[in-house]
Amino acid sequence: MTSKISLRHSFWYLLLTLFFFNCNKDEITEGTPDLENEKADIAVKWADMTLYTARYSFFNTPTYCSRALGYIGLTMYESIVHGSSSYHSMSGQLNALTLPLPVTSDKYNWPLALNASQRSILKLFYPLNQNSPANVHQKIDSLYNAIYTEKSMDISNPVITRSVEWGEAIALAIYNWSLSDGGDKGFTKNFDPTYIFPSGSSYWKPPVRGQTISMYPLHPHWGTNRTFVIANSTIAVPSIVPYSTDPASDYFKLYKAVYDKDRVLTQEEMEIAAWWGDDPTETFSPPGHSYAMATIAIKKIDAGLLKAAEAYAKTGIAVADAFINCWKAKVVYFNERPSTFVKANIDANWVQFWPEPPFPAFPSGHSIQSAAAAIALANVFGNNFSFTDHSHEGKRRYDDPRFLNLRYPARSFNSFWEAAVECAYSRFLGGIHTQQDNIAGQKQGEIVGKNVNDLHWKN
Repeated sequence: MTSKISLRHSFWYLLLTLFFFNCNKDEITEGTPDLENEKADIAVKWADMTLYTARYSFFNTPTYCSRALGYIGLTMYESIVHGSSSYHSMSGQLNALTLPLPVTSDKYNWPLALNASQRSILKLFYPLNQNSPANVHQKIDSLYNAIYTEKSMDISNPVITRSVEWGEAIALAIYNWSLSDGGDKGFTKNFDPTYIFPSGSSYWKPPVRGQTISMYPLHPHWGTNRTFVIANSTIAVPSIVPYSTDPASDYFKLYKAVYDKDRVLTQEEMEIAAWWGDDPTETFSPPGHSYAMATIAIKKIDAGLLKAAEAYAKTGIAVADAFINCWKAKVVYFNERPSTFVKANIDANWVQFWPEPPFPAFPSGHSIQSAAAAIALANVFGNNFSFTDHSHEGKRRYDDPRFLNLRYPARSFNSFWEAAVECAYSRFLGGIHTQQDNIAGQKQGEIVGKNVNDLHWKN
């Protein structure tokens, strides 16, 4: 009799043990309700892959990259936001955006969803074509597979499948939303040969020494694109100092200041100009530099996955809307760069220090996007967040004898805004922009960033 009772007890004990083991496994490995303890490692890896993809896809422009980062960062955020009780979706908040909802009664593994969403959205925005090396997509797949293997251990197949499908569905929904913004496949139409732009005094002329030589401005219609944030579509175009060749005029003084500074550049000032140059044919472009700063901050404080996704989403949206507003103003004024004004009115033999990009000057794209990103990042990490930027440390550039002695040392800052101010000033040091361009850009960028922060991000 005793042995039968023991056997029964053992049987029920085994069933209860299996039941609680499965419940515990289901809660801990499959369900991460608030994601509070999930590290940001996979978000950082995907951000690094995003910048690698932008750099090596052979259609990297600051305009297209800014747009892509807006959608890629948003996709990262939306793929996991419903796993949190603290954060709020951007669905219904961004311009004409409506996204699907997960089934609340189902369990999802949010890291797996993020992993799937990033692979999908990256391939959609940087598709393979005759100008893209196949190894870019191979690297994307390799990263996806490595994270999938790591994060799917001890998780049931239904949860794995559901999580991957959710990530892919969010990526596709956001991509489909992007198709109507005016910038779809922008890399196929960088320059419009039918575009008619004004000619004459004060107007931009194609550069003879530049990053990319073109007789037409880059993406002349970009300013008409749909912004992510509705409020960013109503920002007023800044005013500009009236054109004048009178040496006593404010306009002349602005350009003369660029010329005078170029003649006395110090080694450090040349290195500042080079550090922030971010030629898209050489680097991940200016908006990519801002996205990289989000990574720097995330790594410094060992941020969790939710904070990382918030940082990438805010930064991406900020730089995307910044470039739309910048291009809107550029086309309004079609303002010349220092190279043409100085040669025509001050020194016919002058050559600015840094190669200029193929589009009008006012306002500065570097200034507006770095300011917008700084405001967004400060909202996530704080106003007095010190950091060191290693983005271009040790880099060399050999296409001009004047660049051979540039050392590219890492640069340290006490805040994101301090970095944005230096980024803007670097364009003055490079001889590419007047301070008018930089100041106007910073003011616009500050508004863009604040509008991004004012969205309902947290519950």
